[in-house]
Amino acid sequence: MTKQFPKLHLGTALAALALSACAAMPASSQSSGRNRAPVPVELPPEQAPTYADLVAWAESAPLVALASVTDQIAMPPERAPDVPPGQVRLYIEAQLLTLLAAPGTQGAELVFLVDQPLDARGRAPSLERRNFVLFGEPMAGRPGFVQLASSAALLPAGPVIEGRLRAVLTQLAAADAPPPVTGVEDVMHVPGNLAGESETQMSLTTSGGVPLSLSVIRRPGMAPAWGLSLGDIIDPDARAPLPETLAWYRLACQLPAALPPNSFLQGDRESRSAALADYSLVRQQLGPCERRFTR
Repeated sequence: MTKQFPKLHLGTALAALALSACAAMPASSQSSGRNRAPVPVELPPEQAPTYADLVAWAESAPLVALASVTDQIAMPPERAPDVPPGQVRLYIEAQLLTLLAAPGTQGAELVFLVDQPLDARGRAPSLERRNFVLFGEPMAGRPGFVQLASSAALLPAGPVIEGRLRAVLTQLAAADAPPPVTGVEDVMHVPGNLAGESETQMSLTTSGGVPLSLSVIRRPGMAPAWGLSLGDIIDPDARAPLPETLAWYRLACQLPAALPPNSFLQGDRESRSAALADYSLVRQQLGPCERRFTR
């Protein structure tokens, strides 16, 4: 099971403690990582966030940025009693490199806390001179301070993750981006004139009130075909969304596991059974909503 990290709370007292600790550091220590080139590191594919992880973070975090860590301080255990065993809480100072999304203007320096696993020697890992993608939100009244969405929302940066993230942000910003799906209603199954011919239509509810519709068409001698329509009218040319698109995410990750009993417009068992089979087909062809870091 994927380990979930608790959201970190940067209280005023803790932030003041971290700042005082930073001020107490020797000048050579504070500046040691500022004048050296960042070390390029990127997670291997089997450990990297999935498409669903990136969309979930990008939608929930007002601030998405690329930053280079310049300094870090390991917080003493007595100052971070809620840190999980085998981990350490780090106070991080970072230089903002690229602001990918933000609720307003942002300064060039970022400060945040993050929990990280201890290394094999039981020491804090060194994040200095490394570039990271981070998801979080600015702290009100504390310029430069950021609260991460979770400790997992700090990702080693590289061309692959940056390219994937930019694609996600572009999809979310598109004018025709499908809104989050909240449920299924008004399910109707209509048999055709030929044996084995039928169509099932399912209206989806969304958080923004924009109508979405699923349609599943079966014809004799042909594989079933289904598609997603944006709007009130079923598009006869609607197609199933491709993986790693926002439309795919809305369906694979947000459709309910089963059709709600009160969604059927027809009461006969045959129509309901056919609609259930068509919904199962859609869910099966979408595939799982794979996540490694988010819920």
